[in-house]
Amino acid sequence: MKNITKTIPLLLLLACGGNDQGQNLVWSDEFETDGLPDPGKWSYDVGDHGWGNNELQYYTEETLANARVENGNLIIEAHQDSTFSKGYTSARLVTKGNAAWQYGYIEIKAKLPSGLGTWPAIWMLPEENKYGGWPKSGEIDIMEHVGYDQGTVHGTVHTEAFNHTIGTQMGATKSVPTCSEEFHTYAIDWQEKKIDFYIDGELYHTFVNTGKNTAEWPFDMPFHLIMNIAVGGNWGGSKGVAADIWPQRMEVDYVRVYKEKPEEVK
Repeated sequence: MKNITKTIPLLLLLACGGNDQGQNLVWSDEFETDGLPDPGKWSYDVGDHGWGNNELQYYTEETLANARVENGNLIIEAHQDSTFSKGYTSARLVTKGNAAWQYGYIEIKAKLPSGLGTWPAIWMLPEENKYGGWPKSGEIDIMEHVGYDQGTVHGTVHTEAFNHTIGTQMGATKSVPTCSEEFHTYAIDWQEKKIDFYIDGELYHTFVNTGKNTAEWPFDMPFHLIMNIAVGGNWGGSKGVAADIWPQRMEVDYVRVYKEKPEEVK
């Protein structure tokens, strides 16, 4: 009940619209104040239990080295640190408990890390596991990148019927050669009948609601946003982890959530 209470005002905003972008922008962070990320918008997942993927990093909480706002950008930074048992620290920022959305256009402008063993992600999980634990309640990966495949960006969904553990995940890739040198926009247009995936305003993947069951489409409830850099892991570390590339950072210029896809990117 606690999470439902926090989510209802945000859903009302989606219905009514905000005051910006023609009554369309419902939530954003422009990262204008230096220091720790805004605690009214972001909290942290913390720990080093591998996060289901045998990852190496310890996700810290309220640690400037790993997550800070600086010169108008959010910086999430992974460090090599031998004082931690697995040798690395990073940050995983979440809007869980502060903001969640059901449908809408969600856009993030970011510059990605590079190097063998890096695994940055911008993604979404359900505010509540309405249909059961992962993957039954779904996952939306707006952007994933692994350093051993530099310049290839992935957009994927996971459900009970479609997920990587059984080799049925539904996704696509797009070549973005300058993803670690320049900022690019990563977005989804999540509607009742489909989820469209965009990079720099270009549609490159659509996941369609089959209408069959929640095993194929659990995306009928609020999801929150997650941004992180993992180190190593089953996918990110499948070809090893370089020892001489750290620290590595993901820089985020803004996060914007709209009631619907803005005209300027239609």
